[in-house]
This record gives sequence, C-alpha cells and structure tokens, in this order.
Amino acid sequence: MAGFSGKTVLVTGSGAGIGRATALKFAAEGANLVVSDIHVPGGEETVAMIHSAGGKAMFQHADVSRLADVAALVAGAVDQYGQLDCAVNNAGIEGKIAPLADQAEDNFDAIMRINAKGTYLCLQAEIRHMLQAGGGTIVNLASVAGLIGFPGLSPYVASKHAVIGMTKNAALEYGKAGIRVNAVCPGGIDTRMLDSLAEQATSGAQSSSQMMDPLHPLGRIGTPEEVANLIVWLSSSEASYMLGAIVPVDGGYVAQ
Repeated sequence: MAGFSGKTVLVTGSGAGIGRATALKFAAEGANLVVSDIHVPGGEETVAMIHSAGGKAMFQHADVSRLADVAALVAGAVDQYGQLDCAVNNAGIEGKIAPLADQAEDNFDAIMRINAKGTYLCLQAEIRHMLQAGGGTIVNLASVAGLIGFPGLSPYVASKHAVIGMTKNAALEYGKAGIRVNAVCPGGIDTRMLDSLAEQATSGAQSSSQMMDPLHPLGRIGTPEEVANLIVWLSSSEASYMLGAIVPVDGGYVAQ
C-alpha cells in the first residue's frame, strides 16, 4: 500500500473500536494523526498507543454535532501539522432498539444529530479546507444499515442512509476538485456498539458474537482492524479511481 508518510489524517470517534483501529493503521503507515472523540480518556489512550509505537498523534476533544467543535477540530489539525490530507468521519451512536411506532423522539434526535448532522458538519469543514489545499480524501462510516432495513433500529437506519446520500452528493460535487469521498458499510463488527445492541436485543442472554456470528455467511463477525484496512486503502493512492463508492465490509451479510 502507498504510504502516508508526512500526511495528516483526522479520525473522529477514534477513542475505541473502528476509529481507534483506523488511527493505529494510519499511524503505522507513517501518517500524522489527529485523534478526536467526545470521550477524552479513550482518545488520549489511542494517542498513547500511537506514541508508544513510535508514531505521531495529537488528541482534540470534539462533539461532532456542534459546529464550533468541528470548526476547531479541523483548524487544530491544520495548526498542528500544516495541512489535512485525509479524514475519516467515524463518530456515531446506535441508540435504543424499539419498533418505529414506539421510538422516543429524543432517541431519534440524538442519533440523527450525531450520525447525520455530525457527518454533514465534518464534511463541510473538511471539504472547505481541502478545496483550498487542492484535494484530499474522505471516508464516511455508514453501515449495512444504510443499505437495508433492520427492525427495531429505524432512527439508526435512517441516519446511515443519510450518510450514504451525503457521500454520493459530496463525491459528485467535489470529485473534479481532487477530493475523493467514499463510504464503507460495516456489518457486525466486534465493538462496544455491537455489544450494546446484543445486550438490548437479548437482555444479556447472548454475547454479540453468539447473536451475530450465525447471521453472517462468513460465519463470524468482523474485527475493527478488518474495517480499518479498507478505510486506509480507500484513502490511499491505490484507490485513486474510487469516488462515491459505497463499499460493504460485512462478511457477506448484504449478499443474502
């Protein structure tokens, strides 16, 4: 894979899970990392992991649903490293499981605020800088829930369909300006989010692996590192003709 030496990469929600694995992978490829999360201890731990491996990273707290936080995040990346070459908009929440008619308004609002509005605000700030810089790459974290429905998760499904729509539009609007925007759609991945959903769905009777392994044709859930590998590749020059792509990384889930 083409290396990222000297390039600056921003990863939101990188205090754990897919975001952390992605930050570590970019750092191993030589990038300067801007680690961001609403949870400070997790973000600082990711930075410490990168530093212990000999990489470069800084942490900046941000709530991606707040315009001021997002503006400060991108500005902080540029102030620290002089540029922003790649961004990964990963921050997101799953919310509560319930049939659509029983969903609480505040659950819907919270999910859309973080997953949809957060991605929107990040895209705006990142693209504005990349236009001035002459290009860049952005990978948005959607989900297989952005491709198909999941009973009980209407707000989450809506939010991830929104992410896919924004990805396609941003790609069409800014591809000729040298900004490549793509999205990945993870299936069941071994993360805190999947653990939360399994806890809600089975009242703790099954682990996320026990619940989800049989649903994937590959026979298992994935790892954050497997998603990170795809994200980093999409951000590299090896994926130079990828634009507006919506790529499942799901063990065959949506092929069924």
